[in-house]
Amino acid sequence: MTVTCVVSLVGLFGSPQLIRRALYRPYWLVRQSEYSTLITSGFVHADVGHLLFNAITFYSFAPLLERRIGTTPFLELYLTGLLTGDLGTYIWHRADPKYSCLGASGAILAVLFASVVYFPQQRLFIIPIPLPIPAPLFAIGYLVYTSYAARQQQGNVNHAAHLSGALAGLAFVALFDPEAYGRLLSALR
Repeated sequence: MTVTCVVSLVGLFGSPQLIRRALYRPYWLVRQSEYSTLITSGFVHADVGHLLFNAITFYSFAPLLERRIGTTPFLELYLTGLLTGDLGTYIWHRADPKYSCLGASGAILAVLFASVVYFPQQRLFIIPIPLPIPAPLFAIGYLVYTSYAARQQQGNVNHAAHLSGALAGLAFVALFDPEAYGRLLSALR
């Protein structure tokens, strides 16, 4: 995430062409062979708020999760979330030549949702809600909300990447460590 922060800040404050080149444009992915943007778009962000939100979420969940599953599986999870977020974006926006996006949200949501499976006792604070929300309850609510928001396709938030990344995190744990779901269910009793 440190590299992402540095590249994003360089793009935002010193080299806007870096961000333009890194944009993921689903319509043009195959038509103009912009395959590199599947990765490069995850290293740049739209603004400082977008970068801060992803960085805070990452650093709130990633260190504990990486210690739990190991560095190599963690990196595989992150990359899987990034690419799955791009896949979801492609499915939703492949016919729109004007649509473009950037950011690491798919990867960040994969980390967050894998963390919920491994650490269901966590409580999350969501601005502006002043009360801690149990992680599993948050996960269910978030999936419902982002599914609805993706279908609305309003605003600048890439809900398709969020939804795809969250589902990728859940699927990754199911493939990598299926017993984690048994521990999750035991913890919820």
